[in-house]
Amino acid sequence: MRNIQFILERWGEWSRQRLEMDYSTVAAGFKHLLSATPNKIYCSDRDATCIDRCVGQLKLRRPDEYALLHEHYIKGVPKRALGRKLKLSEGMVRIKFQMAEGFIEGCLAMQGQPLEMEAGFYDPLDALARECCA
Repeated sequence: MRNIQFILERWGEWSRQRLEMDYSTVAAGFKHLLSATPNKIYCSDRDATCIDRCVGQLKLRRPDEYALLHEHYIKGVPKRALGRKLKLSEGMVRIKFQMAEGFIEGCLAMQGQPLEMEAGFYDPLDALARECCA
């Protein structure tokens, strides 16, 4: 079972880093050395491309839910603030996020490619399910 919020948080950091990159003052290739913060975790370009494809499909099919993901995972706006801004209840915001995250998770499953960032991730429930089904 995938931890889709973990995946989207890493993708959001990667996207934010890509948006903030400015080549006018620093030579290409050295910007990340100056602005990188040690506690931020990014995903690989390969993983981000896979996730971007899924997010693009979400944008085409459910633009309102895409906007929520973009605001939260890329811009860092808290879910509660999004609810206040859109005048939605906390429960409705939670439902919209579940639908959007479920869409992304399903899209990733359809691609059938494992993500590099999941290589070190251990889910005890997934291991238990494999033992029970074996």
